[in-house]
Amino acid sequence: MRKVGLLFAAVPVLITAGVYFLAPSDDSSAQNGTSVEQLARDEAKAKAEGDSSADDKAIAALPPGLAAPAKKDLAQRIVSTSAFSSLDWRRSYGAIEDSGDGTGYTAGVVGFCTGTHDLLVLVENYTKAHPDNALARYLPALRKVDGTASHEGLDPGFTAAWKAEAQVPAFRAAQDAERDNVYFDPAVRLAKLDGLGTLGQFIYYDAMIYHGPDSSPNGFYGMRERALKQADLPSEGGDERAYLDAFLDVRRAAMLAKKANADTSRIDTAQRRFLNEGNLDLATPLTWQVYGETFKVP
Repeated sequence: MRKVGLLFAAVPVLITAGVYFLAPSDDSSAQNGTSVEQLARDEAKAKAEGDSSADDKAIAALPPGLAAPAKKDLAQRIVSTSAFSSLDWRRSYGAIEDSGDGTGYTAGVVGFCTGTHDLLVLVENYTKAHPDNALARYLPALRKVDGTASHEGLDPGFTAAWKAEAQVPAFRAAQDAERDNVYFDPAVRLAKLDGLGTLGQFIYYDAMIYHGPDSSPNGFYGMRERALKQADLPSEGGDERAYLDAFLDVRRAAMLAKKANADTSRIDTAQRRFLNEGNLDLATPLTWQVYGETFKVP
């Protein structure tokens, strides 16, 4: 949904069982303009997207959490109520519109955007395996509008082509794979390493979708870094509810900073409600409100 982040800088990291430290270094990072905060965000991104045998072993010893099939489906249903006001998240494969937020067309299962690179990557990857798909002819235009809100070269046929291709099982599978690779898997991985249970994993996932998996101050990793200034991670001995409360505070402020009249009910009457109820396992039944509408999962 939001722009995929810049490649993380090469940061020397010492890894022990679930504990991460920046290795001692000189002041070269400060001299070349890289802040300590940026290095911390880059390290977190590396942990989320990396391939560490120590991390993998630690995660394998944990319960599946949000990665369990039933919980993953539940996560998609909750996200769908915020994006489409519906529990039927599979309807979203063919959804496409320009919401006027400056990111061009938003489409598909997690709101891939023509202006924020992830939709382009999705279509490029899909076309490698399925070169004759209905979206392939739009790749030159998608590359041209990437990073902008422009529809140049996409209108009038792109939306119809997207909806048609969304009926193809292979394209639905491609959307799922890109969702998992860019958003779901990194969010759940980092949440587990941070010591968070299923609710915390969902909170990370929803934030990753909405704010983007980038290491800018206003991206997901920037919000996490600000939350860490208010509360310790559970993996470092902190209280899980206190940390998640701080993270939701930071995220709510970020939403309002981007748009002063933003509807923050996905936090206020959904995620915060689950947290206040002490439902750290995201156990059902669940009841929540988004945009004033009530949703229930038995």
